Order: sequence, then C-alpha cells, then structure tokens
Amino acid sequence: MVCLGDDVPLANVEVLANRASDLRDLGMLTKKQSELLRFINERLKEAGVPPSFDEMKEALDLRSKSGIHRLIIALEERGFIRRLPNRARALEVLKLPESSTPAGSARSGRFSPSVIEGNLGKVRAPVQDMPESSNNNVSIPVMGRIAAGTPISAIQSRSHTISLPADMLPLGEHYALEVRGDSMIDAGIFDADTVIIRKQDNAETGDIVVALIDDEEATLKRLRRRGASIALEAANPAYETRIFGPDRVRIQGKLVSLLRKY
Repeated sequence: MVCLGDDVPLANVEVLANRASDLRDLGMLTKKQSELLRFINERLKEAGVPPSFDEMKEALDLRSKSGIHRLIIALEERGFIRRLPNRARALEVLKLPESSTPAGSARSGRFSPSVIEGNLGKVRAPVQDMPESSNNNVSIPVMGRIAAGTPISAIQSRSHTISLPADMLPLGEHYALEVRGDSMIDAGIFDADTVIIRKQDNAETGDIVVALIDDEEATLKRLRRRGASIALEAANPAYETRIFGPDRVRIQGKLVSLLRKY
C-alpha cells in the first residue's frame, strides 16, 4: 500500500477526500458560512436590500473583507445564494440550511426584485375587513423623486400610484419615491429604482430613511446617531457622511421595500 509523508495510507486519504467532497455536495455549511447566510437573509427581510461588506465583516467579527468574499463564494458554490451580475453587491438568498426549499418564492432564471416584508421576527397582526385573497392590492401613492446623492427639493406632491399586494406590505401607511442618484449603490439601491417607504417620524440607528433637512431638502440615507447629533450616511465611498443637529433633521419614513424595472 502506498503511503504519504506521515505514514497515512493513500487509501485513507482518498476516503477523507471523498467525504469532504460529499459534504460539499450536500451543501454543508461551516459555522461562519451559516452565520453569514442568516445575516444576509435577515437583512433582506428587514430592509429589502442586502448588507454591505463592512456590515457583514462587523456582524461576523472578521478582520477583513477578504474573509467575507471567501464565505460568499462558498455559499454560492453550495447553492445557498446567488450573486447577481452587473450589480454592485446584489445578493439573492436561494435557500436556508434547514431545507433545500428556496428561501423566497419560486425564482426564474432572471432576478426580479419583489416587495419583501419588514418587521423581522414579528407576527403580523390580523387586519379586520381585509380579504385574505392575494388579489387584494393596495394603491401606493408615488410622491415624486428622492435624492440618493446630493439632497434635492423636498418631497413633491403625488404624481401617480402603483399597486402592490396587501399581504406583502408591513402594517402602516406607505408611499413610494423614485430614486435619483448613486449614493446608496452599496446598499443595493440604484438610480431609477422605486423605494417603498413606511410613514414614521422615528427610526433606529442603521435604518435607511427619508430625511428632511431644514424642511427644504429630502434625501435617502442610512441614519446614524452620534451623541446628540444625527449623521446621514451614504452607501458609496464617493459621498461624505453629513452630520446635523437634531433640530435640523426630520424623519419622514423608513425604507421597507424596493422595486426595480428591467
């Protein structure tokens, strides 16, 4: 029998290699791979967009983005996620470890963004006088354009409406805005996308919000609280984070979903 350097029989090496291959074929995940997959899936459900590489690195307590890159490649090879071509950091979760069933609804070969319910982990309370039929749509007013870049004029009046299934929206009052600019591309939000906003006047740090600055300028940014100040953070290194006093910024709503046309 042929042996390797440490007197390990070659036949045993072949068995170990075959077992490793079997584990890959079965889609087995390491602890870090599983943690990253769940983090991406939870962020998609919560915000409608995947997390940035910095957020993934921080969530998994890794030292560099290269480690995240390797984990994403491994998840893609095992069929748990799909990286979407020609998109900056666009990810789609295909299935979770508990089941080989796709994580979302049936997918075609082409990416088609859908409205994703927020309120992660919360059971949606029943709504009276609302049919459970999937044909029950809600009319969402489109209130003009929002800047994902340099803030533009404040939110305009209603221009038209779009129709979305009621059971795919979280509770609350909603409106839509057409995105202009590229400052949020690393959050998966692109120029000409339509964002669905739930009306609310408060938000948690890390939420992507519609912020009204000095009652004049409206912008779509990630909210960060720095002591008594409010930071509006872009998701594009070409844009600086802007910091304001609390009396200069009013929250107009929180991003809950995103629509994209092809």
